[in-house]
Amino acid sequence: MTSGNAAAVRYLIFDVESVADAQLVARLRYPGEGLSPEAALRKYRDELLAKYESDFVPYTFHLPVAISVAKVAADYRLLDVVALDEPQLRSHVITSHFWRGWEAYRRPTLVSFNGRSFDLPLLELAAFRFGLSLPGWFQMSGRSYEQPRNRYNTEAHLDLYDLFTNFGASRFNGGLNLAAQILGKPGKMDVQGFMVQDMWDSGRRAEISDYCRCDVLDTYFVFLRSRVLLGAITLDREQELVAAAHVWLQSKADTSAGFQLYLDRWGDWQNPWSSDAPMPAAGSEAAAASAYLPEPVPEEP
Repeated sequence: MTSGNAAAVRYLIFDVESVADAQLVARLRYPGEGLSPEAALRKYRDELLAKYESDFVPYTFHLPVAISVAKVAADYRLLDVVALDEPQLRSHVITSHFWRGWEAYRRPTLVSFNGRSFDLPLLELAAFRFGLSLPGWFQMSGRSYEQPRNRYNTEAHLDLYDLFTNFGASRFNGGLNLAAQILGKPGKMDVQGFMVQDMWDSGRRAEISDYCRCDVLDTYFVFLRSRVLLGAITLDREQELVAAAHVWLQSKADTSAGFQLYLDRWGDWQNPWSSDAPMPAAGSEAAAASAYLPEPVPEEP
């Protein structure tokens, strides 16, 4: 993860896939019952499904099994997308690579979609499990609002879900899949998150890694549009960056089945602004008048 010019990387866009630690489930949930780890996990999932209509095991029982990271420059160019510790996908190694990479790249802004609720707590707990030290991430002696883990410190971690929901004031039904498809990008394709556990158990590790790559690409394009929303770049510039990323993907298609699948399902954003109805310049009188201002009142003679 630390190859290339560290100074050029301003953002690390990431996604994590994980599976339940069946042995931990057996020890904590069913002590003394003599269940095998596999049977214990199956029992726990069945109980969750009956109670919540979802058999997704809480992250505290999970191990990370795939992490993909997009390296992005300060001008928002996509520099690279890497899968950590592929093809071995060893939990302790990918956890170490993720945190050491963040330090090696001089602590760039981490970007995720709902990573504050799942991915980062999972990676913090994995560091705890594997005996890793993360003083730069925790910084418990610093001012609370400057600590990287502070919920509102978007310079350390920008969770796009937080951005769209105003830090939980609303819900974002549809998630990353919806946000990506609004932009014409593939979103969820042949794999979804709830399938990862069974895929891992059946040995489909490469497919999990490719799925993780595709989620990172979706997150990158959603991140770009968020920069338009916040006024950091223009819509024209965003479209140039999307086109450049498309070219980059084409050059890498033979290195990953995930990249090729993403290209096969690629779609372009349908621009509603045309020559006969151009986008008004932000802040212009024409923009305001066309939006909602009443006609001027004529002066009395």
